[in-house]
Amino acid sequence: MGLCESTFPQLSRALRPQEKDILRYPLIIFVVGGPGCGKGTQCRNMAMKYGFYHVELGQLLREEAQRSTQRSRQIRDIMQKGLLVPTGLILDMISDNLLSYPKSRGFLIDGFPRELEQAREFERIVGRAPNVVIVFDCSMETMVRRVLRRGQVEHRADDSEPAIRKRLETHYTLCEPVLTFYQQKNLLRYILAEEAPENIFAKCCSVIESLQ
Repeated sequence: MGLCESTFPQLSRALRPQEKDILRYPLIIFVVGGPGCGKGTQCRNMAMKYGFYHVELGQLLREEAQRSTQRSRQIRDIMQKGLLVPTGLILDMISDNLLSYPKSRGFLIDGFPRELEQAREFERIVGRAPNVVIVFDCSMETMVRRVLRRGQVEHRADDSEPAIRKRLETHYTLCEPVLTFYQQKNLLRYILAEEAPENIFAKCCSVIESLQ
């Protein structure tokens, strides 16, 4: 029988009251944008300046897949089949990660949520919304150009132009309902990601400092 997403849990367990208390007070900032928009670089800069913990979803998945737990084997199987990792597994990973740093002043969750179900599930299990959602606004052509350049430097086979455009189209399709969801909560902050990196960083800092 072929592997399918329904083989794996879609829903994550809700956090216990004491776990929710740990995550009640730190700033929680989601950072979204397509591949090549520059959010990873800016998240690292923000984490360094403000002492926040940076959770990079893609890296988290790759690291988890290398471990030898049952969850790691599930994630590895799913990724090898080219399927989307189910929301339940992603939320379990993220919540475990956040709870590992109970004294953090804030969390930058980079590349999350990727789809509407993840946004809703986060609020269900953690018991709160993020403080803000930073959206890196960048044209498709700029992102394609940046990812192609990165692929040449890092020799990444998945960074061919057709593959990049396909990933971007998928990103836009999945992300649109997420942006609508947070727009209704007045949590979106758009940052034009076409400018010089130092200008983008200054705008990111303005968003964070407006929360403190």
